[in-house]
Amino acid sequence: MDSRNNYFELFGLPVDFLLDRSLLQARYLALQQRFHPDRHAGRSGQEQRLAVQSAAWVNQANETLRSPVRRAEYLLQLAGRAPSGDETINDSGFLMQQMALRERLADIPAEAEPAAALDELESRVRTALAALEAEFAGAYREDNLSRAGELLLKMQFYHKLLSEVVELEDEL
Repeated sequence: MDSRNNYFELFGLPVDFLLDRSLLQARYLALQQRFHPDRHAGRSGQEQRLAVQSAAWVNQANETLRSPVRRAEYLLQLAGRAPSGDETINDSGFLMQQMALRERLADIPAEAEPAAALDELESRVRTALAALEAEFAGAYREDNLSRAGELLLKMQFYHKLLSEVVELEDEL
């Protein structure tokens, strides 16, 4: 296995934000089986280490491509536009909306029907995240990497909020 290949090449997929998740899963399982350390138990120590490294690389690639946010980050990295972590969102309307959603999340435990309110908020967040993902896909395909980077930042905000919603669901 040549670890100089990118994750898309590893799975034989086109380098694009939109991908066939069932094809990714099928190819992941085939590669996982091919490089599983147990299949290399009788081989030399070097071959066993290579199998372990290859299996780890396959797992990392799969985790990255399965997650829309991580996939978007990876695509920008491949294009030489990897987020540095210093980027900020200059869209005040978006930031105000995020504050309102977080306040809404904080108020839910005190409501009479917190589960229903949480379901409604989760639906809103998932819908917004899906819209941003579609917009990212378009910006990436049009090679508008600056816009794609802005959209990634917004996707990260919603992804974090969704994680907090799911965490609160587990607590209720």
